[in-house]
Amino acid sequence: MWSSCHPKSDQDLKECAELGKSLNRLSQPTILCILAQSEEPLHGYIIVQKAAESPMFGGKKPDATGIYRALKRMEELELVESQWDTPAEGSAKRLFTLTDKGRRCLRRWIDALACYELTLEQLRADAAAALGIELPDTPYCTH
Repeated sequence: MWSSCHPKSDQDLKECAELGKSLNRLSQPTILCILAQSEEPLHGYIIVQKAAESPMFGGKKPDATGIYRALKRMEELELVESQWDTPAEGSAKRLFTLTDKGRRCLRRWIDALACYELTLEQLRADAAAALGIELPDTPYCTH
């Protein structure tokens, strides 16, 4: 049984991507949530690690390049801001924080995700009806 919420292997994650589970658009609210929950600025690497623990990735490390690209886009949109952390030893790292505009955006995501949920439930019902089956209560996928 494949879990739509928590991919456990690369194959599961690939299936999730094929089914739309790892939509790039959903990396934005994931990152916004991570930053909103943090009391201090976060390095990109920490954001990637926390994203892996999110419902979007279910323990599987996301593509770090994609997360960094999303952070760059979000900074251009003024949803996050960054500053360089230049320690005396080691390499410089960028620290990210959520802006007020980012908090407002995350609030809009709450409503957008609810609308997605309703739309997806209707699509599930339509797909089940098209196959002439009852709508399953839980996700089911055979390999």
